[in-house]
Amino acid sequence: MKAVIAMDSFKGSLTSMEAGNAVMEGICRADASAQVTVRPLADGGEGTVEALAEGMGGRLQEVTVTGPLGSPVSCTYGIAGDCSTAILEMSGAAGITLVPPDMRNPLYTTTYGVGEVIRDAVLKGCRRFIVGIGGSATNDGGVGMLQALGFEFLDREGGQIPQGAQGLKMLSAIRSENALPQLADCTFRVACDVTNVLCGKQGCSAVYGPQKGATPAMIREMDRWLADYAALAQKSFPHADPDRAGSGAAGGLGFAFGTFLHAALEPGAQIVLEETGLEAYVKEADIVITGEGCLDAQTAMGKAPAGVAGLAKKHKKPVIAFAGSVAADAAAVNRCGIDAFFPILRRIETLKEAMEPENAKANLVDTAEQVFRLWQLKAPQEKEDVYVHGSNLSDKGLLFWKDAGL
Repeated sequence: MKAVIAMDSFKGSLTSMEAGNAVMEGICRADASAQVTVRPLADGGEGTVEALAEGMGGRLQEVTVTGPLGSPVSCTYGIAGDCSTAILEMSGAAGITLVPPDMRNPLYTTTYGVGEVIRDAVLKGCRRFIVGIGGSATNDGGVGMLQALGFEFLDREGGQIPQGAQGLKMLSAIRSENALPQLADCTFRVACDVTNVLCGKQGCSAVYGPQKGATPAMIREMDRWLADYAALAQKSFPHADPDRAGSGAAGGLGFAFGTFLHAALEPGAQIVLEETGLEAYVKEADIVITGEGCLDAQTAMGKAPAGVAGLAKKHKKPVIAFAGSVAADAAAVNRCGIDAFFPILRRIETLKEAMEPENAKANLVDTAEQVFRLWQLKAPQEKEDVYVHGSNLSDKGLLFWKDAGL
């Protein structure tokens, strides 16, 4: 049996590769002769840097940059094995988890550190970028990032506007002559799974502002400032489109990437699947295994396990999934190509206990082992019937197993 495993991380418990290796251990307990390949998986959010660095034969880098509140933070990003591709998550430099709840205020939080990470990678020779932009603490339209890359956002006196969304109200001119010259040779794939526009009722200020600490009055002001910023940008960059799906991602960072860096905004799972070359492994597999911490209806709406299932079905491979927990609406994943799914909890546990890495790993190993002991029943496939505990399966049951590939 050839199995390919591509598990998303069990957030707070296991990384993608840790979860995949746990499943592999369970499979090998059930079938010592199994040929198992574990590949990393992510959807553009937390864990994407590690997953892509692993899948692309790369390494991790640490760089100290300006955090969302202006104080230094250490940010990890990846450089792929070809040394020309950098992988980063904006949340590592400007994420909401870097700001204490009582200090969240998008008027002052900045994306400047994101630009510093990009600059560091450019100076190390990278010309291709994969960027996840989820989990932001900011609403500055990506201006901070662009300032760090040498773009000038000036007030009426010709000085740089302050950091944070508050600076946008003073914006009078945008200049790009002093932007990092190497950017002309750079390409950006941005993992963006939201479709929000820049301004209005579905814009970043209205939809995401409250969770970043914005009051209703601040939301109205920031929305107006972003609209003025977009209009000003269009004078020098005619392709600037504040109504483009995803332009409102990460407080307008999607707009900045698309307008000033000519980035492609794409579903995160699609980027990861393509960049790690998972399809080539799926083609050769007998079965594909995926999963994540919680399976629910949202999984079927473009999340990473659904992407894996789509690839598998393209090549007519059976797919099973493992999850830390399974929601009542999880049956939706059966319609996106996951043939069967299994929760891994094997006893009554508190959430804290279940999420302990050693417990999560043990539960995943043990569940995978039992599922693949069942899979081993396909061994007597030359026979007309399969017997379980000495009893012949009914015709209906036998048909089920044949349909499932057993």
